Amino acid sequence: MKVRKLIIIGAGPAGMSAGIYSVRSGLEPLIIESNVPGGQAALTDFIENYPAFPDGISGQELVKLMEEQCKNLGVEFLNFTQVDLVEKEGKLFRLITNQGDFLAKAVIVATGASPAELGIPGEKEFKGRGVSYCATCDGPLFKNKNILIVGGGDSAIQEAIFLTKFASSMKVVHRRDKLRARKILQEKVFANPKIEILWNSNLTEIEGKDFVERAVILNNRTGEKKKIKINGIFMYVGLKPNSSFVRNLVELDESDFIITDYKMRTSVPGLLAAGDVRNTPLRQVTTAVSDGAIAAMSLEEYLEYEI
Repeated sequence: MKVRKLIIIGAGPAGMSAGIYSVRSGLEPLIIESNVPGGQAALTDFIENYPAFPDGISGQELVKLMEEQCKNLGVEFLNFTQVDLVEKEGKLFRLITNQGDFLAKAVIVATGASPAELGIPGEKEFKGRGVSYCATCDGPLFKNKNILIVGGGDSAIQEAIFLTKFASSMKVVHRRDKLRARKILQEKVFANPKIEILWNSNLTEIEGKDFVERAVILNNRTGEKKKIKINGIFMYVGLKPNSSFVRNLVELDESDFIITDYKMRTSVPGLLAAGDVRNTPLRQVTTAVSDGAIAAMSLEEYLEYEI
């Protein structure tokens, strides 16, 4: 079996940045991706805070440019390949996937994070039948419909604004009395006549027959419950790291994010993590790209002096 110098798991901004930097260092990286390149960034309708794009850019456009740059430099991609487990074998790593095993001298985990679920009655039953976690993917399906957004952070509010392109009305359910989103996003949502915010409220149950028909809302201040008619519910209640395949190998924090140092090194020499999958104070495309570059440079040093 061929032993690779470097395998990068995940083709989001962090993984592709690591690919760009590592291929320029002669590490001949292979990026293994469970779907197609892009990660969560590809599902973002509009990105206005990534440098060099004064008018903003869609997430899909941005990651497409990253992928083209990787391929132009000679980065190899293997898409639709799921890594189920990473094991240490002496100084090498064995990656067990649905396409067979791979061996590498070093690995960068850049698998990102996925939307968290509330775990309430009706959520799983109506997933894909009115319950969604991706406004860009499913927004057009709710033209002239009544939509509910759950959450109060940047993602929730940004996607609420995007969904008003399709929805006839929008309610945002937030468990506190103030939003966590950036001020510029709050100003936009407060100015939009289509959007109503349900403060100090929790979504506790989703009802319907074949598709979502009603949402049960609890006011966590008064204890009052009410049912509202709704056609679609979009969840933005946090992220869970895609780290299960290294859970028994590296040190994780209490939320299962991979713990790294400032050089993106984990508790296992030769295994680094970059982007949203690691314990970082900020999860943005810009920080993911930075993480990927640092990880690649750290691995060049590791491979030259330690292996």
